[in-house]
This record gives sequence, C-alpha cells and structure tokens, in this order.
Amino acid sequence: MTQKTENVATDAGEARITWFRAKAPRLVLAVGHGAGGGIEARDLQALAAVLPVRGVTVALVEQPWRVAGKKLAPAPRTLDTGWRGLWPALTAPGPPVVAGGRSAGARVACRTAAELGARAVLALSFPLHPPGKLEKSRADELLGAGLPTLVVQGGRDPFGRPEEFPPGDHGLVEVAYADHGFAVPKKAPLTQDQAMDALAGAVADWLDGLA
Repeated sequence: MTQKTENVATDAGEARITWFRAKAPRLVLAVGHGAGGGIEARDLQALAAVLPVRGVTVALVEQPWRVAGKKLAPAPRTLDTGWRGLWPALTAPGPPVVAGGRSAGARVACRTAAELGARAVLALSFPLHPPGKLEKSRADELLGAGLPTLVVQGGRDPFGRPEEFPPGDHGLVEVAYADHGFAVPKKAPLTQDQAMDALAGAVADWLDGLA
C-alpha cells in the first residue's frame, strides 16, 4: 500500500485527495469527511488501513473549505460543487469508483453519485435527522441515491439509530454501541478496535460483492 497526496482545483476552491493505493485495485472507494472534522476520523482511517490489502484503493477526500482552514462547512450545494470538481481525479486511475462519505459527506455522495456515474454509495453515519428532530428527515436523499447503497450506522447515533431508518433497497450495518463518530463507551462489551474491525470488515465484504 502506498500513500500519496494530490491537490485538485474545483469551482469551490482547492480540494485534496489522500490516496491509499492497492497494488492491483479492482475498485476505488472515495470517501469524504463530515462537517465537524476531517479525514482523521476513525472510520475513514480504519477503511484506509484495511481495504487496500483487499484490492480496493481508498481516496480520502478533503473538501475545499477544510483545505482552506475554515471551521464551518458551507451550504450543501457548495459541498456538491467541490465533490463534482474532484470526480475526474477520482476516476483517473481507471477502476470503477464507489462514492462514499461520513455524515455530511455521506449526504453529498447520495445526492451526486448517480449523475457522476459512481458504481455504488457508502454512507457512514448518515445524518438521517438532526438530534431529537425526527420530523426533519433526510431519508429522501438516501432513498434517492439510485445505486447500490450500504449504510453503516452506530447503534446509538443521535442523528439516526439503525431502527429509525426507513425500508429501502439499501443495506444497513449496525456498529453496536457506537455514536455518530463510531466511538464506543469504555463499559461496552467490545473495544474501540473491535468496533472499527467490524466496520471495516462489513464494508470490505460489501465491496467484494460489487466487484
């Protein structure tokens, strides 16, 4: 596995891709971060550590606002613009690209994947609704992706627990005891490392079924 950073100009500003390349990749998984953090998120790092040895190149995408050092994410339309601008660089290596993201990044992937020609969608910690506001559902974004979709959700995510998700064609994997950042309490019957192993393993198995 090799790691390389690439800056990409978009209409929303300069974005950055950190590549974790597989030796003979059959897929590229492009994953964007959320509104509250960057690519250092534990779930994104877990995927970058595990997937390349299973034949999937991982591209961790930093949106222009994050590269510019801003603390607040822009409007969804601007996030989509940045993602669209990155897409040619993501497809350049050749293998089919799975569009993914965590939280706000998952929403971006769902909104744009079909138009961009993505192979599938990976939604980590999809923010189904704001905490405590179940009536403000974003289910239409998830259900409207129009592509094979996997949701990986923490069992105690205040933005949407697994049982709150509507039925649909998407798959759904629960990471037990995990919150929106996939952190698990110290008193939980599984460790943080075990939770990340479960997450990465579920994603890897799903990707195996796509290729």
